[in-house]
Amino acid sequence: MTPASPALAHAQTSALVAKLWNYCNVLRDNGLSTIEYVEQLSYLLFLKMADEIASDPFTEEEAKTVVPAEYDWQSLARLKGIDLEVHYRKTLEALAKNPGTTLGTIFAKSQNRITEPALLEKLVVELIGKEDWTIQGTDLKGDAYEGLLAKGAEDTKTGAGQYFTPRALIDAMVDVMQPGPEDTITDPACGTGGFLIAAHSYIRKHHMQHLSREQRLALGSGKIWGNELVTGTARLAAMNMLLHGIGDADGDSLITVGDALADKPERHASLVLANPPFGKKSAITIVGTDGKAEKEDISYERDDFRATTTNKQLNFLQHIMSQLEMNGRAAIVLPDNVLFEGGAGEKVRRRLLEEFDLHTILRLPTGIFYAGGVKANVLFFEKKPPRSGGAHNTSKLWVYDFRTAKHFTLKQHPLTRAALDEFIEAYLPGKPRSERVESERFKSFDYDELIARDKVNLDITWMKDPALDDADSLLPPEVIAQEIVEDLQAALSEFAAIAEALGGEVSADTDVIEPTESD
Repeated sequence: MTPASPALAHAQTSALVAKLWNYCNVLRDNGLSTIEYVEQLSYLLFLKMADEIASDPFTEEEAKTVVPAEYDWQSLARLKGIDLEVHYRKTLEALAKNPGTTLGTIFAKSQNRITEPALLEKLVVELIGKEDWTIQGTDLKGDAYEGLLAKGAEDTKTGAGQYFTPRALIDAMVDVMQPGPEDTITDPACGTGGFLIAAHSYIRKHHMQHLSREQRLALGSGKIWGNELVTGTARLAAMNMLLHGIGDADGDSLITVGDALADKPERHASLVLANPPFGKKSAITIVGTDGKAEKEDISYERDDFRATTTNKQLNFLQHIMSQLEMNGRAAIVLPDNVLFEGGAGEKVRRRLLEEFDLHTILRLPTGIFYAGGVKANVLFFEKKPPRSGGAHNTSKLWVYDFRTAKHFTLKQHPLTRAALDEFIEAYLPGKPRSERVESERFKSFDYDELIARDKVNLDITWMKDPALDDADSLLPPEVIAQEIVEDLQAALSEFAAIAEALGGEVSADTDVIEPTESD
């Protein structure tokens, strides 16, 4: 099939997203949140795709039996009304019993939340049933699904945005890391799978014509994998990857579910891309004998960790340091506290400078994440073998300030991929870092300078925002208001962390400000 032009493909994707979104509006009136709708969509999409694959005369016989006949798409499509709803519930319950497979990940703990049989019938017959989800190519369907996830991220009541990293930032990180067909690629906190899909897309775009059949198959059958703590989000990631041509409906699941920090990584990767959960502390929910749920801070006693701490981001950073294979590379989104926090933070930073090559930090602006008030950075580093005499592996750190005098909001002035072009050009992907050139926003710092800083503080600034001094440079009122809100949210989050540390209670409203998970 001849691929559609970019303009046509974009128009088709937009039309399909609009169609999916219109149905979402109908179901929201029936009490479903956006993410609950996407979950129901995922179940039905999987069944329809499995049916299309089974109907294809070129499909091998063993691949035609992904879903038992009594619970397949045709068994749903022939029913109406209450009979359809009852059978749909039985189908979800039956298909959840396939642990370790893509099927099992997508249907794990699945429940029917469409309480109106007529709406379920409309979804089956008119929306899913009238589309060929495996024929028109992975880009159209996958991009449409991801477009729906992006819309779902705006659903602040459910906190869905905490699993969503801005696509512009994902693409920029992937562009500078330049994943290749020989890479093994993972994300230990993969959310809805954005980094994994972007890396796969980059390889397809830049290398597909040179790949052997075995290399192409390997890309979708285990060289790219992820982990996610939350079952419902892992479901979305597995479906998202499947729609983008990664993985097999009847194959091993490429998304594992669980606490990535609980144990040493069983498998190492040459490339890690991640935006670990926001929120300062690692915690588990304990239900007491009185039925009340309480959060209990946890730290991880692992012999591959330099520091024992309840700081979630520091633990993820240490986990990723362990997960990299020798000469592997990583690009990780982490909040400012990782750069300046003392104690465990200082120990981890010393190790990062000594045992790894921490070569670049990108200081991100506020206003680009759905979690308000987040000040974050991207750390780029490589795992290097020990040097003789115990010499350090980081010789020079380059810091790109993309925060000062940069102002973005989620709706009025969202971050675009083009806004990161100057950073990518300065990074010189694929070229020796010795060729980098300093500029107003891009400065380098030698190891001796870094290690001499108080607590090895890597939160390095040197620019001033002209809007703070020049009345003629004042920002639009809506941007100023947004930044005030974000500063207040950030301050409130810090106060909440202090209150928790002192044994106080934090209100539910404060929990909304600092989510517990992120993609």
